[in-house]
Amino acid sequence: MSTHQFSQVDVFATGWCTGNPLAVVSAAETLDGEQMQRFANWTNLSETTFLLPPDSPDADYRVRIFTPSGELPFAGHPTLGTAAVWLADGGQPQADGVIIQECAAGLVRVKNDGGRLAFAAPPRRRTGPLPEENVAKICAALGLARGDVLRHQWADNGPQWQALQLRDAQAVLDVVPDYAALSPFGVGLVGAHSGGAGIDFEVRGLMGFEELPAEDPATGSLNAALAQWLIGENEAPESYTVRQGTALGRDARLYVDTDGEDIWIGGDVQTLITGTVHL
Repeated sequence: MSTHQFSQVDVFATGWCTGNPLAVVSAAETLDGEQMQRFANWTNLSETTFLLPPDSPDADYRVRIFTPSGELPFAGHPTLGTAAVWLADGGQPQADGVIIQECAAGLVRVKNDGGRLAFAAPPRRRTGPLPEENVAKICAALGLARGDVLRHQWADNGPQWQALQLRDAQAVLDVVPDYAALSPFGVGLVGAHSGGAGIDFEVRGLMGFEELPAEDPATGSLNAALAQWLIGENEAPESYTVRQGTALGRDARLYVDTDGEDIWIGGDVQTLITGTVHL
């Protein structure tokens, strides 16, 4: 058994306990994958990450990302939360202002913009419209008519999200998912707000691919793929704000910005718990 620094942070937070929690174990090189998976299952959070020395000379650190039931090559809120913990632990990036994270999906850049972290959206592994049979199954599981769906697209950049754009934000909030019927699909819903409060889109991430399906309070990977899709098809401006977690009583914010080359997904990270863990 070994002792490690442990943090639990709230990612994409707008206030106290409003975002998506993440557990982070630092200096985890003495742990093997089985131990990591067991602890991630025990925390029962959507993700738990483990900070490791990098294998790539270009990276500042390496991270392994686990859900309660399996390992992910990439995920968004774990990327920002892990970067925040690495910085709090005294990490110093090799390049000025840019952190290079190594994960199973490759190298991911994270920038620090006045204390708000943002990651560069990784490429999608699959693009294009969904198969019509998938759309029919999703609509049936969510109580939607086929005409409620304005457009649809693969949003697979690690987690295998399938995305539907609905007519507006209220239509997204009105959905009551039947997870038994949705399994094993992970579905992202997006709908535009009519204006006000500085929020442009409402998003929900329905994790039908998990062993215990649930809704995610705030999802960086999904919003990265949504941004690539919507901005790429001129259905969204180059910079916009997303609200997520409303149906769960959360109030997360994700900030999307394009610099001409990359789409960045940003948010605020708050540390709620620090201490040690014996694994």
